[in-house]
Amino acid sequence: MALRQRSIDENALPASATQRPRKIAKIASPSPILPPTEPTEQSVEYISSADLKPLPDPQAKIKDLLIELESKDWVKACGALNDVRRFALHHSSLLLQILEKVMTIIVKTMKSPRSALCKTSIMACNDVFSNLGQALLPSEKEQESAFDNLLLQLLLKASQDKRFVCEEAEKTLETMAMCISPLSLLEKLQSFVTHSNLRVRAKAAVVISKCVGQMKHEAIKEFGLATLLKIASQLLNDRLPEAREAARCVVNSVYDAFSSRFESAKQDDGASDSSTEELWEKFCSSNLSAVAAQSVTKIVVEKRG
Repeated sequence: MALRQRSIDENALPASATQRPRKIAKIASPSPILPPTEPTEQSVEYISSADLKPLPDPQAKIKDLLIELESKDWVKACGALNDVRRFALHHSSLLLQILEKVMTIIVKTMKSPRSALCKTSIMACNDVFSNLGQALLPSEKEQESAFDNLLLQLLLKASQDKRFVCEEAEKTLETMAMCISPLSLLEKLQSFVTHSNLRVRAKAAVVISKCVGQMKHEAIKEFGLATLLKIASQLLNDRLPEAREAARCVVNSVYDAFSSRFESAKQDDGASDSSTEELWEKFCSSNLSAVAAQSVTKIVVEKRG
């Protein structure tokens, strides 16, 4: 019995525990917020082209430009990109000497996860296109891939969700369409009509539409009425309305170029057994599938109606 009593006593709380005062929880006071010793992010000013002044010593600056562009300090790289813009605006003859290397580096900086660096590189492209557009077209076979990469990056940036980067890329693509020979640019752009990224297809369609819209009828015929018609018919079925609207603009431009030669023939000798609309329908049917031809002719009828 003595053993049993001891067992019961071991499982019971000691008398002193029942009399112990309750422990009050301590509330930790908030630690003071100290300012960081180094800034985690540095701001970059986006300078408009009109505010970029000539360099005081461009001859000396051009020697270190490539090194500065490849700096691991992204703020310094942004400064170098603004220097590229100054060269394009005020000292273009010096920039021409290293333009190919500069554009190769700019394509790399466009891929940067830092939005400020990416946007500044696109702004640099815009100024280069504005002042040295034709010089960017590849003159040799090995230069073609460099221009293709540049074009792809601009289309990708115009397709992304960051609005301020997207808008800058769209602006640059529009500048490119205005400053580079449309015939040469269309040859590059038509490969993007079948790109796997639907946004890239749509942006390419818009640039194609802008190129065709500024071309004279003879230039459109030189590139190929049937080629442009096939490009437009592909885009008419695209998922994005932006691509479909651009395709409709291309169709109307192709029709205007197509009908111009028949209208001039009518004025010259009045000989025409078929109307322009009938000839257009035959032209579409001979180059497109029945369904595609019907869609294309319907666009023209709607516009003229």
